[in-house]
Amino acid sequence: MSKIANTIRGLSMDAVQKADSGHPGLPMGCAELGAYLYGAALRHNPKNPTWLNRDRFILSAGHGSMWLYACLHLAGYKVSLEDIKHFRQLHSVTPGHPESFMTEGVETTTGPLGQGVGNAVGQALGFKLLAAKFNTDNHKIFTNKVYVLMGDGCVMEGISAEVSSLAGHLKLDNLVALYDANQVCLDGPLAEACSEDTKARYLAYGWDVYEIDGNDLDAIDAVFTKIHQRQERPCLIIARTIIGKGAPNKAGTYKSHGSPLGPEEVKAAKEALEIPQEEFYVPQAVMNFFQNKLIHDAQEEEKWHQTFEAWTRENPEKAKELEAMMRHQVPQDIEQRLAQLAIKAPISGRKASQEVINLLADSFPQLYGGSADLSSSDMTSMKKFPLVGPGQFQGRNIKYGVREFGMATMATGLYQTGLIVPFIGTFLAFSDYMRNAIRLAALQHAQVIYQFTHDSIFLGEDGPTHQPVEHYAALRAIPHLQVIRPADSREVKMAWIAALKYKGPTALILSRQNLPDLEATDIPYAEGMGRGAYIVKKEKSKPDFTLLATGSELSLALNVAEELEKLGKSVRVISMPCWELFEKQEADYKESLLGGDIGKRVSIEAGVDLGWHKYIGRDGIAICMESFGASAPASVLAKEYGFTVEDILERIL
Repeated sequence: MSKIANTIRGLSMDAVQKADSGHPGLPMGCAELGAYLYGAALRHNPKNPTWLNRDRFILSAGHGSMWLYACLHLAGYKVSLEDIKHFRQLHSVTPGHPESFMTEGVETTTGPLGQGVGNAVGQALGFKLLAAKFNTDNHKIFTNKVYVLMGDGCVMEGISAEVSSLAGHLKLDNLVALYDANQVCLDGPLAEACSEDTKARYLAYGWDVYEIDGNDLDAIDAVFTKIHQRQERPCLIIARTIIGKGAPNKAGTYKSHGSPLGPEEVKAAKEALEIPQEEFYVPQAVMNFFQNKLIHDAQEEEKWHQTFEAWTRENPEKAKELEAMMRHQVPQDIEQRLAQLAIKAPISGRKASQEVINLLADSFPQLYGGSADLSSSDMTSMKKFPLVGPGQFQGRNIKYGVREFGMATMATGLYQTGLIVPFIGTFLAFSDYMRNAIRLAALQHAQVIYQFTHDSIFLGEDGPTHQPVEHYAALRAIPHLQVIRPADSREVKMAWIAALKYKGPTALILSRQNLPDLEATDIPYAEGMGRGAYIVKKEKSKPDFTLLATGSELSLALNVAEELEKLGKSVRVISMPCWELFEKQEADYKESLLGGDIGKRVSIEAGVDLGWHKYIGRDGIAICMESFGASAPASVLAKEYGFTVEDILERIL
């Protein structure tokens, strides 16, 4: 184990030095932890990195990525020595921070500190849900643990407080967090910014807490042995380490944190650690150790497969459901089922969505929902299923509490189990709390569905603190995030089909106020929502105006069109619920909607106009919000901010 630890140090120093970029401090300080995790603690099979019941490891302190790549290389994952030599280079599988879609053995994309802790809590919760659903007294097919390594930065970030609090509440006894307590930040000693009692904080959360010397292999072995023998709640291991351990002049200081040690310091460190000066040196004894361990790892997986086969024979219905959840297949008749779902209009977008959720719940077992203390308002409850609670994991409704950011990171973790499609709800204005988690979900194409309600100033009296204005534009700016703002209950149904079909995250933007059903939206998915934008009112002759609208403003646009026709104008109206889907359409279709001379273009949406001029042109008119809202009834706000037929006619004529 000591040789493995020093090999991790040597590979990390050399890779950072060659790249002339990176963070050698964590890899050198946590080398013993890496040696023990990948040499003894983790139950996994590097030759089958997608084994369902593998233990999961997450490096939340993602800047220490070279530590993880060194561990993955030694353990036998597809991270070669050549890959390590290309650390932080274009298109390499060893990027600056771990990316799950790039590198085998990386369980999630981390970098922004604390997010990996949230993903780990989500994964741990996910496996408790799956164990409750599928394990039997005779055969347990989900027995894995989730490990996460976090640093001082992760501990200081508020996200770790949110998810750690909930993990303690839920008594997640399959979660182990290792805290690299080296007392050094990027800018200097931790004491300059933080003096809290982290142990007391985690004890208050309901965790078991252990303190060890993180560079002492015997101490590491003792605590892991104790946890593996009996764990009843989440565990925090506070590992006192020396950042940059082995570097004679920079160990224990911030100078080893975020920049190469320099050739002379690397040479001196190797001498002190008794590592050969040869670059990227891996001792034969270390290679032999891991080659033998691969045989053991494969045997461990084979034992599980025997259990799984016996479980399958005894539980054919459960096995069929598990297979369906693994495939993530959308039922072929989903559109037909939704068409038969009677939803009485007028109805708010949020209530229509809840009707859809409760229909889907029966035929889509991978759907698990939750809310940030708003399920009775954002309408995310699956009524047939119980709540998840401490030690109670049979339900499918998760109460995240007022922890929006934590909820979003956990949802990504739930998806990363490979078997769950999570949806989570809150008010649209609070999506700002979640933004960084949404961004990382989009980066790694995690299929998470965000149900954002109270979608405009028309929520009314709660006022500008709760009324979203810039949020449509902010969410649309995130690459790979599918943003859908449906106009009525029919578009809500189709929006859910889009969300379930899309292999990535979707934001459903839903109204608080009731909306009428519009005859023109009653068309097949492939002709309407599936296109992202479609014509809901055709012009009678060459258009004088083309109106584009989303959400609650679509019915307003149709009313404006009706008045314009009374004035002898020809008008085309386009529903544009999802810009991302529209941009994926073929050029001919886009041209058929927005090409040529289609008159004056007008967008109508109760948010800022950012992005609309791509579709309406520089000379187009954007009926939009140009300030924050106000506290008043919706009808008063419509008049105040120009969202009435009369105001729009006056503006565009």
